[in-house]
Amino acid sequence: MAFADEYDFDVLKNESEKLVIEELEQQLGAYKGTICRCSECVVDMAAVALNTVRPLYRVSLLGAQYAAQAMNETSYAKSLRDAVSQAIERVRKNPAHD
Repeated sequence: MAFADEYDFDVLKNESEKLVIEELEQQLGAYKGTICRCSECVVDMAAVALNTVRPLYRVSLLGAQYAAQAMNETSYAKSLRDAVSQAIERVRKNPAHD
């Protein structure tokens, strides 16, 4: 039996994903320039941002409360906003397609 089959890793969630997606939606909604919003580019933006921010993994619903509290930390909220902003610009300048 494989290790992953022995344990329920489906309960392991990174709350940063949800927070990055929410911030990405907000920043793209307010974006004043021309930018590609195809699925590939937007998902690339999320991936770039997620590779920058501190992950917030949880295995229970109580962990979601921990993640929500992290957004009240000025430093985490700022790092998340900055990571998303930088990801948008990086993908805008270098889209994965022509």
